[in-house]
This record gives sequence, C-alpha cells and structure tokens, in this order.
Amino acid sequence: MKIKGVIVAAGYGTRLLPATKTLPKEMLPLVDTPSIDFIIKEFIESGIKDILIITHRKKKALEDYFDRDPELEKVFIENGKIKELEKIKPYDANIVFTRQKVMNGTGNALLEAESWLSEGPFVMAYPDDIVFSEKPLALQMIEAYQKHQKSILAVMSFPGDVSRYGVIDPFKKLDEKTYQIKGIVEKPKPGKEPSRMISIGRYLFEPSIFEKLKTRLVNHEKGEFYVTEGIEELALEEKVAAYEFTGKRIDTGQAEAFFEAVLEYSLMRPDLKKVLCNFIKERNLYDC
Repeated sequence: MKIKGVIVAAGYGTRLLPATKTLPKEMLPLVDTPSIDFIIKEFIESGIKDILIITHRKKKALEDYFDRDPELEKVFIENGKIKELEKIKPYDANIVFTRQKVMNGTGNALLEAESWLSEGPFVMAYPDDIVFSEKPLALQMIEAYQKHQKSILAVMSFPGDVSRYGVIDPFKKLDEKTYQIKGIVEKPKPGKEPSRMISIGRYLFEPSIFEKLKTRLVNHEKGEFYVTEGIEELALEEKVAAYEFTGKRIDTGQAEAFFEAVLEYSLMRPDLKKVLCNFIKERNLYDC
C-alpha cells in the first residue's frame, strides 16, 4: 500500500518572533538540525517517499534546504570532508512544494493539496510536533489504519492546559490503544474540554477528508478554517479513530516549549548531554 505524506508548513510562526520574521519556524534548529528535518526522517523511515510540503511565499528557505548544494558539495569533496558531505546529502525521497494562496487555516491548506493526495491514504503532519520513538510515529499510524480501515488521529493524554489543542471526545475502545470518537473540539475553553486526550500534529486520512472539508466550508463564515471541521464530519459516520501512540513528543510551537525541546533533544544525544550536564555542574544550577 503506497501512502504519501504532507507537511503543513505555511503558518507565520508568530509565537516565535522575532526569529520567524525572516526565518521559517520549521527551519529553527534543535541545536544543529531543523525541526522539519525530523518529520521528513519519520516519514522516510515509515516507508513514505512522496512528500508534499505546503508553504507560503516567505518560506523559500525550506525549498533550498531540501535541494542539492553543488558548490558546497564540491568544496567538501576537494577537501576530503566526507562526514560533512554526508550531512548535506539530499534525502532519497520525492519532496515537492506548493504554496497556500490564502492564509486561512489548516483546512484550507489541506484542500490546496487535494489533487496530489486524492489517490489514496496519506499522513499529514504539523512540524510543531516531533515524536521520538523506536517505531516511527507515522508507521504506528499506518499499522493502526491497516487494522481498523479508518482515518487515524495520533493522540496523547495531556495533564496540562488543553485549550491550545484539538481535544477528542472518545466513546468506545477498538483495541488497547485505539478509540472510536464522537468528535473533536478545537481549542476548547477551560472546563469545556470533552476529555484530557489531545490530538497532536499527526493524522492519517483517507481521501474522503476532502469532501468532508468542502461540506463544512460551504457554511463557514469567517476566521480560520481548521482540518478538525472535516474530522468532525468523519466522526459522524464513525470513519475516524484516535490512536494513543508510543513515544516521546516534544513541542516546538512556542518559545518556552521550543527551549524545552532543545534541552530534551540535547539529553537524547550523548555528545550534547555531556555538554549540558557539565554546564549545570559548573554553575551549580541544581537548586534553581
């Protein structure tokens, strides 16, 4: 079964200003690796080789990043810097780009990609959410889809404020990790959330999502048009399930969370963990 991937990377990134005034937030690095790079690797390790990235006109740096750099390659070859050459080697994947013409929400962005994604199931990602796991998150979702033959939302139990997220309304278990859902509430007001289970930025959709989005778009009056509108339509027909994934999720969508993400990633790498631990010891920061 061939599954494509799509990354919605058209947002302004206002929560990370001023850095994102000129630099796409997806290019902000966890130390030395742009955040979007982790999503691409997840897709490829899950067997997804056709990947569409939805951007806007100020994000050409994303296209440049995934392109070849012949001049730099030549410099590394001439100087025998093989390790450095490997770091800039293009991925073995078909990575293409399109632009969201009107910045009007994630539902609008996904509709821009309909012609490219209409032939079969696809995994959709928001680059704000990075998940580290032994089995790539997209592969976990593909396996859940193969088992239940429904669109799949990646979800997790969240103890904190869920008002920034889409919160699912589950009503029965399909298996140990998968729930049938009644619907999803986008950014609920405190006390109005249907559960503590949030949908993170990873979805596996069948092409029927496009018709569901169009159905909702007809009566959409103003404001951003979210992909959750289509999910609600799928839920009415019991064609979408929530999968409680395995892995560690880090959020890069706002300044404080991004800083935590850098620290978390540093602790995962032995070379960086040593630097971080020495920094803490030398400054006696244990009681801060």
